[in-house]
Amino acid sequence: MDSLQKAISDISPLSAESMKMFCSAWKNWQVPKNYFLLKENTVSDYIYFIRKGIVRIYYFKNEKEVTEWIALDEQFFLSITSFFQRKPSHLIIQTIEPSDVYGIYHNTLMALADQYHDVERLLRKMVTLSLIFSQERMDRIQFESAQHRYEKLLQTTPEIIRRVPLTYIASFLGITLETLSRIRSHK
Repeated sequence: MDSLQKAISDISPLSAESMKMFCSAWKNWQVPKNYFLLKENTVSDYIYFIRKGIVRIYYFKNEKEVTEWIALDEQFFLSITSFFQRKPSHLIIQTIEPSDVYGIYHNTLMALADQYHDVERLLRKMVTLSLIFSQERMDRIQFESAQHRYEKLLQTTPEIIRRVPLTYIASFLGITLETLSRIRSHK
């Protein structure tokens, strides 16, 4: 729970009372590799925090898996559209390795945000960060070379190469596995 509290405080500090109520609302699961936290065409009921492990968020396009996001140790993740609009998601969230995951239920979070102004501010900042990450990812795909995207990924998350299959990394970077292999062979 300490890593969850730290991650929360890093985004937006909460009062002692808010932190106590907010953290007590999170459920904890120990899930195996290849566990589905969210299946396609179901409503996303949780914002998640992965204390230890890796998940990938992906979808199908033309019968191919497209990796939209990879969350590693001590990161928040969710299907933002489904969670807030309460509609079935086209996204799938699956663990890549055994994982220790926390989740806060939609209705519980909304009630806490209504009750505690600092929880509402935290939620707003979390949504803002999610939008910024999404925009930055799209900008990288549109404006940066595959080589630069790969190098940036290694700078920000060096352990990703040893923990995540290259197929998923290539998809996340918006390149083919062959292109990723060429980039890696030039190192």
